[in-house]
Amino acid sequence: MRLSASILSLLSCLLLSCGSSQKITSSWVNPQWPAASSYKTIFIAVLSSRQSVKSKIENELAAFVTAKGYTAIKSSEALRSGFTDDKMPDREAMLGKIRELKSDAIFTVALVDKESESRYVPGSMPYQPFIGYYGRGFWGYYNYWYPFGYNPGYYTTDKTYFLEGNLFDVKTEEQLWSVQTEAYNPTSIEKFSREYAQLLWKRAEKELPMKNTPHQ
Repeated sequence: MRLSASILSLLSCLLLSCGSSQKITSSWVNPQWPAASSYKTIFIAVLSSRQSVKSKIENELAAFVTAKGYTAIKSSEALRSGFTDDKMPDREAMLGKIRELKSDAIFTVALVDKESESRYVPGSMPYQPFIGYYGRGFWGYYNYWYPFGYNPGYYTTDKTYFLEGNLFDVKTEEQLWSVQTEAYNPTSIEKFSREYAQLLWKRAEKELPMKNTPHQ
């Protein structure tokens, strides 16, 4: 499964038109969550061919996992040797490396869709009576209103990105959790990564039956 080229556009564009916002739109927890599971080490993989994008998102997710006492392993660091962007590793090579690192679970992030919508932002010319120019002729009036008269409207493009995070059991490869989010007009890689990690962790704490005792 190679969804790499997608997510790079999410974090490489700086949109100046509006502030960013993110929200979870849906989530699913496997009703057959392994009763005897003991997840202590999470392998985090952002599916992007852009190393800088992978690193920033994985760093934020790993920081949250580590803060809760779990061990986080980032694909941007663990898979550098022997895994190239132009050649997808085979199943055994990938899983072999993940198991070698003693990972119990895998968390992936992928951009599954995006939408763009153009809109017109009208210019503004606020009316504030300027008593001082009355009776003083053309130049007083012109000089006061000129800056406001040349504040034209413009077109801007709003972008919404749809992301999906998935948690898998390393031993069985079964999907344990899936969470879908929307990101509206992200303004920077750093801000997006931080908000995304916070959003996912809050939902995970509510939904996931993580009954193991993590590392202290």
